[in-house]
Amino acid sequence: MTAHTVFALALLVGALGCALLGVLAFTGLARMQRGAHTLDHALDQRAASSAARAIGAGKETRQTTDAKDASEAGRGRAKGGRLSHLGNALSRAAASWLDTPFGAIVVAAEDRRLLDRCGFLDARARARFFAARIGSAALLPLLALGVFNGEPRLAMWMVGAFSLGFMLPKWFMRRRAKARQRSVANELPMFVDLLRLLQGVGLSLDQSLQVMINDFATLLPVLAQELALAHRQFTSGRTREQSLSRLATSYESDDLNAVMRLVVQVDKHGGAVQEPLRQFGDRLRESRRATLRERIGALTVKMTGVMVVTLLPALLIMTAGPGFIAVFHSLSTIHR
Repeated sequence: MTAHTVFALALLVGALGCALLGVLAFTGLARMQRGAHTLDHALDQRAASSAARAIGAGKETRQTTDAKDASEAGRGRAKGGRLSHLGNALSRAAASWLDTPFGAIVVAAEDRRLLDRCGFLDARARARFFAARIGSAALLPLLALGVFNGEPRLAMWMVGAFSLGFMLPKWFMRRRAKARQRSVANELPMFVDLLRLLQGVGLSLDQSLQVMINDFATLLPVLAQELALAHRQFTSGRTREQSLSRLATSYESDDLNAVMRLVVQVDKHGGAVQEPLRQFGDRLRESRRATLRERIGALTVKMTGVMVVTLLPALLIMTAGPGFIAVFHSLSTIHR
């Protein structure tokens, strides 16, 4: 038995251990599903008996159609209910592992901050992330074992599959976090202008934030969601500074941090904020113009390479092509 075979067997044992954890989770899930299945069966029997009584009452044709529609709708609701029960039970089973040392390794503090930045704040989202990591880390090595079985580099393929399966959910969440961070940077100038406008018409800070949450959620999708969470925390007893601290620090934006500090100061000390918000909005717009100029300059450099590859050969053919053809004809006549 070679070293590669021993290493592959060790990885296989690790993958089987992860699969065993999944089996334990699904065992608890199966126990939870029995009650839901019994309830769905009782509801189906009750619907069938109601349809039979309606047919016996003299409404054969119409009630038969209604019973079929009702049974189909009931089966659809039962399937949707079973799927929802399955997801909820799986989330509960995975959530029970989050507080263990193994759960702290799989979902570390950095991963939890990443989930918060993505807008997933409850324990159910962390449980789903935990289940996604365990499932992909267990399935991809088994898939690699089935595809590359018998090859000399099987151990390398299994290590790569395990690493890919373990890191793939985090890469997906990191991409979502970067997209939300870009959305926050794009929404911030509009947020500043709306806050200045609402403060200018005489609304209080709490009323201004409530209007943006309720009426401008489509215009500010990320900031409205974050402000709604901060408002719920504020109404539950936290101070304004505590409720806005997560929004100020989660997205690693100095401009957003400055705006939240200004909001906290206005809520604590009061005062007119139209002029500071106007100046801050002008600075944000000037910063966005500078960023756009930088992007346009980088795009010009990239387009130079594209033009050299695509346009320059066609230009040479159109301009220098007749001259080359004439030279070739002259050289051919000289050789003759």
